[in-house]
Formats: sequence, C-alpha cells, structure tokens
Amino acid sequence: MSTLAVDAIVDSSNGNTATINGATPTAYNTMGKNRIINGAMEIDQRSAGTSTTVTGNSYVTCDRWQTFSSQASKYSVQQNAGSVTPPAGFSNYLGVTSLSSYSISSTDIFNITQIIEGYNTVDLAWGTSDAKTITVSFWVRSSLTGTFGGVVRNFAGTQNYPFTYTINSANTWEQKSITIAGSTTGTWISGNGRSLYLMINLGTGSTYSGTAGSWAGGNLWSATGATSVVGTSGATFYITGVQLEVGSVATEFERRPYGTELALCQRYFWKWGGDPYTPWGIGSCDNANVSIVYFLQCPVPMRTSPTLSMGGANRVFPGGSLSSNTLPYSQRTNQTCYFGISATGVALNNAYIVGASNDTSAYFQGDAEL
Repeated sequence: MSTLAVDAIVDSSNGNTATINGATPTAYNTMGKNRIINGAMEIDQRSAGTSTTVTGNSYVTCDRWQTFSSQASKYSVQQNAGSVTPPAGFSNYLGVTSLSSYSISSTDIFNITQIIEGYNTVDLAWGTSDAKTITVSFWVRSSLTGTFGGVVRNFAGTQNYPFTYTINSANTWEQKSITIAGSTTGTWISGNGRSLYLMINLGTGSTYSGTAGSWAGGNLWSATGATSVVGTSGATFYITGVQLEVGSVATEFERRPYGTELALCQRYFWKWGGDPYTPWGIGSCDNANVSIVYFLQCPVPMRTSPTLSMGGANRVFPGGSLSSNTLPYSQRTNQTCYFGISATGVALNNAYIVGASNDTSAYFQGDAEL
C-alpha cells in the first residue's frame, strides 16, 4: 500500500496525478497564486457602485484600487460604469470615463493602481539573484484602440518596469498578459508596508514615462507612447480579472469565495452602514459631555491600527444628542478599538448606543490602507 504526502493531489482513482485539466499543479497556480486583491472588482465598500469624479490621489472606487490624478476632474471611476456585459465568468469591472479632452503636460500622471503589501510579495525574492518571474494578466475594454501602458515598480520608485499592451478593437473585451523577469536589485518591502505597485496608465507625461520592456530607475509611472484615455472626451476604459502571479505564463484567473475576497479587502478598509438605524457601538458616559463607546471588534485583523471616522446623520440613544461626527480621540489596535464622542443630554455612568439616525447613508469606517 502506497502512502501519499499530506499535500499530494490525487486523481479519481486515488493515485498521484501530474495534471488537472491539463495544468500541472504547483505552489503558484493553486489557491493564493493571485497577489492582486479584488481583481474581479466585486467589492466596492466605499462607493457601492456610484460614480465618483477623481480629484486627486485617493481610494474612491472598488476596494484596493487607488486612483492617481495630477489634475482634478479629468475622469470618473465607477464599478460597472456604462453597464456593459462583462467578460464570460465575471460579473463586475472597474470603469473609467474621461470627462474632457485634456492635453497632458510633461509632469501629469493619471492611472489606477493596486499597491501590494510586502507580506504578499516576500517570496518573489525581488532585489536578490533569486528573483522570480511574474505574469500580469487582465481583461480590458476601451472605446479607444492602440498601444496602452502601465508599470510595475517598488515603493521608492528606484526600480520600474514599464510595459505596453495593445487594444485591437474598440468596445470589445480582450484579454492581455505581460511577463516580467523579477528585479534582482533595489529595495522591496517585506513587511506590512508598500512593496509592489501595479499601475494601469490613463495618461502620463514624458517626465514619468520610460521605455517598455526592461527595468529602469527614474520614478516611472508608465511606458513612453502609451495612449492617453483622458485625452479624449467621453473615452471609456474598463478592466477586470486582474491577476499577478509567479511564472512566465498567464493561468486561469483565481476565483476566491466572495467572503474570502471581502475579508482580504477588510484587512485594509471596512465600512458599516446601509440601514437607517445601524448601531456602531454601545458604551457609558464618563462625564457630562462625553460618551465612551465600548470596544469595537474589527471584522478581521487589519494591516495596522485603523483610522476611525463616521459620517451622515448619527445619534446617541436614548435621549442624548451627538454634537458632531468628529471623534475627539480613539484608541486602536489592528483588531479592536474604542473611541470617544461629544454628546449633550447624557447622564454620568448611563449606557448609550451611538449609531445612524434614520439615514441609510450614515457610516462608520476603519481605514488602514497602504
């Protein structure tokens, strides 16, 4: 009788198998191979599918995707913008719409970016002679055609790999892949800081553009000659199925359970709300004008201690009134937190609930983004 290793993969006859559906299983093409979080654009805690005009560098759209914009109001972002049919097997995408015909200057930068935490890239061994090759793949659709660009880079901007890809047909979903030999030099963060940037260009000036296809210094944000989406009024650019994996071939997009994907996003940001009377917490009054809300348990352990904030119409119940949505102080770890609120009409040592006041747009959130 043969004995299988605990991590062995077996076929239907309970024997060792070398392939599954024609692919050879490895540590990098099974669960956890995709270093991109929310690559299918399913999670949108901040905006819940509404359109946002981008005014700077911020997180305003699908979770984990940051917008960069050196000039305000040149494009908008929205989950499922334009309501087109996504590629087969996907239900969501991140959509960009150009709001003017903007001629970019040499120092302009417009893109969407995912910053990958060092804990999720340490095995790439970048910055050493053992650096692993990666492949970036995604589905893209645009009203424009031609050569488009992006870059993979480190936090310091000392190691930059500009890349290009071609959109052949307007308003048609096309799958693209780019293979990149790992960087053998430079500093790549290995802890909970900013390690690897994947930037998808929407328009970048010459100062921050470089030759595609090789590693370079110089703080680059895209490839020279890439199409500017913000250069055409009303131009659209849609993307989904983004994957960054070890290896020289793009494999099938890794589909994680929705709950798993949400929890991965909540390591960096969570937002409560949606019900008109959602409670944020319960605590007791420690003086005549401040109610101390009891410990809040973060949905998952976060990357670091989060910044807490609340908005919309909120109340103290029963009987009190919230002075403002400002939190005078908070004490936080990456798992639990409590905070103080200014209130009137409250009594010493009485218990109070703080939460939404008949407002579905009221919210309480924790932010530990990169």
